[in-house]
Amino acid sequence: MILAFFDQFSSPHLFGVPLALLSTLLPTLLLPTPSTRWITNRLSTLQSWLIHTITKQLMTPLNSPGHKWALILMSLLMFLLTVNLLGLLPYTFTPTTQLSMNMALAFPLWLATLLTGLRNQPTASLGHLLPEGTPTPLIPALIVIETISLLIRPLALGVRLTANLTAGHLLIQLISTATITLLPTMTTLSILTATVLLLLTILEMAVAIIQAYVFVLLLSLYLQENI
Repeated sequence: MILAFFDQFSSPHLFGVPLALLSTLLPTLLLPTPSTRWITNRLSTLQSWLIHTITKQLMTPLNSPGHKWALILMSLLMFLLTVNLLGLLPYTFTPTTQLSMNMALAFPLWLATLLTGLRNQPTASLGHLLPEGTPTPLIPALIVIETISLLIRPLALGVRLTANLTAGHLLIQLISTATITLLPTMTTLSILTATVLLLLTILEMAVAIIQAYVFVLLLSLYLQENI
């Protein structure tokens, strides 16, 4: 039974070929293609307005050099949004429940922000490792602690996204299993459980959106420290 609950997180295969890459690239085909026409359909208009609003929200704290990252961060946000939300559909695979994939997204981008700071302003970037006014005996220990906290950032990004999505999927499967099991014998309790399942599904949709936004927001904050 325990293995059956975790089977949903295993990468699907067809004729021995893993379908994780297909489930990663397919959601991008569902997004409406931007157009240069002045008048477009409502979906394209809503998409453009949403992208403009989120881009403005993310780029406002950054200075001009940080605005070069707008395309990368917004592409990552749209990718995470579509993958997380489509993963809530029945009989689908959510690639972002895999820690390896989340780390593959988090580590290179975090490293890019770090290298950007070390190249443009090495003194200020290294200055984050030692706060001003630190007593002399505490300097070696504090540098070690700040270095560890710096290196653990990509791990925290990947684990946060993986843990939230995995926990939500497990709760949905547990409650749906309870609903089906109780239906023949305890119909009233089964209906109550189905109501809880509906509310949990709505909550998971919000979690999928929020976690995608938090992932990109933290990357923009890391970038803000290094430019």
